[in-house]
Amino acid sequence: MKKLTIFKGLRNFLILWSSQSVSNLGTSMTSFALIAWVYSQTGTALSITLLTVCTLTPSVLFSFIAGTLADRLDKKRIMLLSDLLAAVGTAVVMILFFINNLQIRHVYIINFLLSFMNAFQAPASYAATTLLVPKEQYVRASGFNAFSGSVVTILAPALGGLIFTFGGLQTVLIIDLAAFAVAFSILLVFIKIPKIAPVVNEKKESFLKSCTAGIHHLRKNKTLFRIILFFAFINFIAKMGSYGMLPVMILSRTGGNQISRGITEAAVGIGMLTGSVIVTLMKPVKSRIKIIFFTCGISFLFGDLLFSFGRALPIWAFFAFAGNLPLPFLGANLTAIMRTKVPVEMQGRVFAARDTIQYSTIPVGLLLGGLLADRVFEPFMETASPVQQILSFAFGAEKGSGLAVMFFIVGMIGFITSFVCLRNPKYRELD
Repeated sequence: MKKLTIFKGLRNFLILWSSQSVSNLGTSMTSFALIAWVYSQTGTALSITLLTVCTLTPSVLFSFIAGTLADRLDKKRIMLLSDLLAAVGTAVVMILFFINNLQIRHVYIINFLLSFMNAFQAPASYAATTLLVPKEQYVRASGFNAFSGSVVTILAPALGGLIFTFGGLQTVLIIDLAAFAVAFSILLVFIKIPKIAPVVNEKKESFLKSCTAGIHHLRKNKTLFRIILFFAFINFIAKMGSYGMLPVMILSRTGGNQISRGITEAAVGIGMLTGSVIVTLMKPVKSRIKIIFFTCGISFLFGDLLFSFGRALPIWAFFAFAGNLPLPFLGANLTAIMRTKVPVEMQGRVFAARDTIQYSTIPVGLLLGGLLADRVFEPFMETASPVQQILSFAFGAEKGSGLAVMFFIVGMIGFITSFVCLRNPKYRELD
């Protein structure tokens, strides 16, 4: 029996992965610059959370249709078309900026359209990766994806902030379009995605029934469906903490200091990078479920609960690092379970159904988080009261202290919930 090497069977995947990583870096730099631009126009938490809501909502609304098309149509063509139309959206932002007519509502609308295209690209990419990667390399492929995501998280704030400061928004957009051109060309010319063999005696079903097939498959696998519902709840509360409100928290605490925000977000990426390197190199674990819930709880402990007490950049950077280091372990093992439990001919629809369920709570969490920050917690911490005085000893009374209280509450809920599920034997059948 030949010993499994790290890169065995991953050649085509790695070519695709590296090119898409370049494109993702350009996209993330643009996202960083647009958040900075929007915050400079409004200075409110709600304006930034609305931007993220516009980015996520189409993925939730159209995932069922997108997943069905990803299973029925050529995956490479879907990915190419989605990337091309997304690039057109970026070009529109650049043109509006050049003619001095870019407004906040334009950014919201274009982000909505970009997310609409990503709704089709994501399930096609999930299924394409499964076809390109040997089964025994699923966790390692997820580790590579986490690795590139971590590098992007590190570089995007630093490069995006630097280029935005010295070259302006238009320079960031030009770099984004150049990165897209590289990734598009490589996918078009060098990547051949294997076709799925037709299922013998498979009954043809209507398009509408096919759209709901993913959710029906999940409901039949009750334990898999249960864990997806768990992460829908986790996404809801997380977006009211460090995984949704981190830029607002740092900007509020520092008086709008983009450098502090960039360093903290880079620490997030370094933590994920460290975790993803470990996941990529380590042997597969025996119990993926235990790793998933344990790392989820630890992430909330460091990334929200302990982070909330920080009032200086070194403390924020340390707990941002520590809170995000466990996430690649969570993501890689959860994705590996999905790839193993779901037939490849249904993965577009099932992954789309999963994304719809898990991500449907994110816009609600973001909107609620922005409203609670601006209208409840921040005003509460600015008004003298017995409870406010007690809380101010731990979280301060300056701007951003209300957000710190929110982070603490989110951290407590996430930590406790994760470890309660860790002790639930029903989830272990997924191993």
